[in-house]
Amino acid sequence: MASNKILVPQAKTAMNQFKAEAAREVGVQLNDGYNGNLTSAQAGSIGGQMVKKMIQAYEQSKAGNTTL
Repeated sequence: MASNKILVPQAKTAMNQFKAEAAREVGVQLNDGYNGNLTSAQAGSIGGQMVKKMIQAYEQSKAGNTTL
């Protein structure tokens, strides 16, 4: 069973900002709070963009380039 529980509660605001940024980058409008109106494709594109950015940040950190 999948869970979207934040593992570090102090990071909740940052994660919401990260999600909003990824949504803007893929052209999806998010509402404050509930976003159950999103299609699977829209939600998937946001999640995919978030993963892409996390991988990029990890690769940059391993290469010694900490500028994100």
